[in-house]
Amino acid sequence: MNPLQSTATRAEHETKITCEDLNKFSGGERTFASRHLGPEGPDVEAMLKALDLKSLAELITKSIPSNILIADTTPSTAFPMLARESEQSEQKALTELAAMMNKNEVWRSYIGLGYYGTIVPPPILRNMFENPGWYTSYTPYQAEISQGRLEMLINFQTMICDLTGMDIANASLLDEATAAAEAMTIMQRTAHDKTAFRLYVSEDLFPQTRAVLATRAAPLGIDLWVGSYERFSEEILSSAERANEFFGALLSQQSITGGLNDLAPWLAELRSANLRVSVAADVLAMLLVEPPGKWGADIVYGSAQRLGVPVGFGGPHAAFLATKDAYKRHLPGRVIGLSKDAEGNPAYRMALQTREQHIRREKATSNICTAQALLANMAAAYSIYHGTAGLKNIATRVHSDTTRLFTHLRELAATYPTKGLVLNESFFDTLTLLVTKPVCSAIKQAAAERKINLRYGKIADLGDFARGLNTKTATSNKHSYEEFIAFSLDETVTEESLIELEAIFALGFTGQTQQKQPAMDKQEGAPRLQPPTRIPKALHRTSAALNHEIFNIIHSETQMLRYLGQLEQKDISLRTSMIPLGSCTMKLNAVTEMLPLSWETVNAIHPMAPAAQAQGYQAMLVELMEMLKELTGFAGISLQPNSGAQGEYAGLMAIRSYHHANGEKGRTTALIPISAHGTNPASAVMAGFQPVFVACVDNGDIDREDFSAKCEQYKETLGALMITYPSTHGVFEADILWMIEKIHECGGQVYMDGANMNAQIGFTSPGKIKADVCHLNLHKTFAIPHGGGGPGMGPIGVAKHLIPYLPEDPFCEVFAAEKKSSGTIKTGAVSAAPYGSASILVISYLYIKMLGLRGLKQTTMIAILNANYLRKRLEHAYKILYTARNGFVAHEMIIDVREFKETAGIAAEDIAKRLMDYGFHAPTMSWPVAGTLMIEPTESEDKGELDRFVEALLSLRREIKAIETGKWPRDNNPIKNAPHTAMMIAKDDWSAPYTREEAVYPLPWLRNHKYWPPVARIDNVYGDRNLFCVCPPLSAYEDAEPSEHNNT
Repeated sequence: MNPLQSTATRAEHETKITCEDLNKFSGGERTFASRHLGPEGPDVEAMLKALDLKSLAELITKSIPSNILIADTTPSTAFPMLARESEQSEQKALTELAAMMNKNEVWRSYIGLGYYGTIVPPPILRNMFENPGWYTSYTPYQAEISQGRLEMLINFQTMICDLTGMDIANASLLDEATAAAEAMTIMQRTAHDKTAFRLYVSEDLFPQTRAVLATRAAPLGIDLWVGSYERFSEEILSSAERANEFFGALLSQQSITGGLNDLAPWLAELRSANLRVSVAADVLAMLLVEPPGKWGADIVYGSAQRLGVPVGFGGPHAAFLATKDAYKRHLPGRVIGLSKDAEGNPAYRMALQTREQHIRREKATSNICTAQALLANMAAAYSIYHGTAGLKNIATRVHSDTTRLFTHLRELAATYPTKGLVLNESFFDTLTLLVTKPVCSAIKQAAAERKINLRYGKIADLGDFARGLNTKTATSNKHSYEEFIAFSLDETVTEESLIELEAIFALGFTGQTQQKQPAMDKQEGAPRLQPPTRIPKALHRTSAALNHEIFNIIHSETQMLRYLGQLEQKDISLRTSMIPLGSCTMKLNAVTEMLPLSWETVNAIHPMAPAAQAQGYQAMLVELMEMLKELTGFAGISLQPNSGAQGEYAGLMAIRSYHHANGEKGRTTALIPISAHGTNPASAVMAGFQPVFVACVDNGDIDREDFSAKCEQYKETLGALMITYPSTHGVFEADILWMIEKIHECGGQVYMDGANMNAQIGFTSPGKIKADVCHLNLHKTFAIPHGGGGPGMGPIGVAKHLIPYLPEDPFCEVFAAEKKSSGTIKTGAVSAAPYGSASILVISYLYIKMLGLRGLKQTTMIAILNANYLRKRLEHAYKILYTARNGFVAHEMIIDVREFKETAGIAAEDIAKRLMDYGFHAPTMSWPVAGTLMIEPTESEDKGELDRFVEALLSLRREIKAIETGKWPRDNNPIKNAPHTAMMIAKDDWSAPYTREEAVYPLPWLRNHKYWPPVARIDNVYGDRNLFCVCPPLSAYEDAEPSEHNNT
């Protein structure tokens, strides 16, 4: 009998997938599933035989509890849309997506508001953005095999520190709006008065930033005061009693109309009132304008998008946050620092990790896990490629172009004062006009005819300015201007663009078309580099920026090509070998899925472009949401959260809003298994819940007795259960339905962490087990690459009763006060753009379309097969910590290596470092159980790679045995001294008790493909005790001295 055919006794669980399905050719080409899946038919047969199974269907019945399986006899009922369509070939899927995205209209957008046109240098586009060596790597927890991207991230931090004038920066955040929210919580935690609960929010902040702040502030009990600084100073700071209610202020470098704010007197006044101050700043403007750090800001944040990262209909982009040194331990997210390795050489690592959720859990500074590492690397590479002078030229040209249009508009306004008024006197790249309705209509029509987007609005939208309270810029409106037009220029603007804009405005004011030809006798760009005349002299940047060698020595394409190549070769990515990280799902990120990201119809749409210009996106997003609804069994989907942790937060906020709407604001207890990922308790705290931890029993399952007791104890306040399924121990817990029913009986809601959805797709679902909300890690289950620490996407699915509480559009400026007055409880926005990092959603869309329902079920089965095959092959050498009651695991497993600490002095970390010598990234280390290794192979790894990984672990076990028997000393052996670099092996002096060959070629196949770790084992303690988070001078690499700790 064919082993891939079902032999299940229950017909409803038949899985009719044959050996030929995994080897299928169509028109001479393999299906996408056969490209995506690692094991082919004969290998699957061999793996099933090793497990003493006759079919994949039998594997499913042994792995997934029968009471939660979706009946396979009626796929049209469970998956009506997916069952109706067959899987698509790669070519067909690309062709159809291209036709769909061609419905988008790519206009030139000068809307601004944090999203700007930019030019991605082709060497960066090809060698980083489109390069799997960069986009398939994981967050650099294993620093020795992550030196390339760590170096580029510290370049990013150095760039941000230089531009902002601050002491320390993190390695990116999700977007500018969430960066502002993180700044808010830092200020609250470090406030002089811990009882202060109010925050001043400048109306100059982008509307989407204010919307996200309102959402984040509500569960934390923070009251936002929004308005102009002048009114805040007059109404609040003039009274010490009122000022004492505030812990901080969020300002902006640029005003709501584009003017440049003189921050010095504001910061002085705020500091005298003992308020912490954060400032939103533009990365390009800070090349010409004195940075907020110069004036004493505590925190500076913003977006690095305009440094060579496309707008992508909202993302992904790297946000930044920099602070004074005093707040370094309050920074959210990753911070890259310099340390040294065992040889005394400089080496990079993630510093100050004790701040983060995976260690501090509910006490963490933030719930952030995935950030935007790939995009931060792109921004840093862009800055290196252009160099200090080149970046200043770009900034100067943008300002010069804006100045030219300012002169043109001021002349028009002076000639026709009844038609319009230029508001700005100072600016960097943004201008705002007050105009009459007829002029606005004429300009809007003229711009539309030329496919140009400007920003239009009612004067009332300008906040306090419109109310005549902004004394700095207020002017009489004797001509009854009713509307405003604003625009922001960027580096994509050409001479022809300027002429066209001048013509549009002239037509609006005069009713006549202006004819003007570009000056073709001058080199493009040269006549547009004029001194920054509209930046007040007091605001001119005089402090140095980007003086480090890295920004001043690599400018030719040849240099850039080699530099990026050198960094790439230092790292292990999926280009190198399998990355068996448990709970991370490091599966194939197929090139076909990635290709559309480089299409203009995907990456060049502004997120605030009119809906008519984004019809392709709307069609794709609607279809993707429908497919995700079917796969999750939910009634509603939000694509807004742009990371898994944000999905957790959004899901919990939906639960919170639901309870509030039902008059049960006291339901603030969240039950969380002690084994949960650190983001769970951190997200619970952010959403206003109090975590209460539930014990687990010896086999890893939730302790029924403790669970029941906690449900009863907190019955009146129980708001939510947070549970990962399959569990973080890699097992489908049989009691899941009982637990969910118990929570519902107690009045709570069930949040399911979707980190392990790769083991559910097509066979069960959150909806099937009656969960109320679940987030999906699209960068795990649905093939978006991890990018070395981002981007990610964490959409949430919800049951029908939670649909009203899904995140809202951040551009609809719905603030807390308006929510209260409307009488409707809403959740608010959680990200800066309506669909989060929308452009990368095409990856998951294509993944689902090309696999189809049958292919998706194949991926689930092979993921579970691969994990159980590894379990079987390793169980005689290592203890498998947790299995289901029948001995099987789900898609991942934990091996217990704690005994080796006693028998050989070998810890999980030592095994992780030694695996680098075998060319493998380590499994997840010491989580969810300290001293263990969690392995997830994913469905993309073939049997040959699985066998190599097994051979490496078995060889390692023999090495441990050699230590146990006394062949090698406990403190001087190939495991303790790992990883071994080429420099170590090439030394004349070799005094180790093992040979060089045993060090670097412990298995024969390593001679054919050897990865050489670029640094020896890194000293983590030294790195935190001697914190250094910017680029070291190049001389540091020349001055490195050997470490006394070297045993080889």
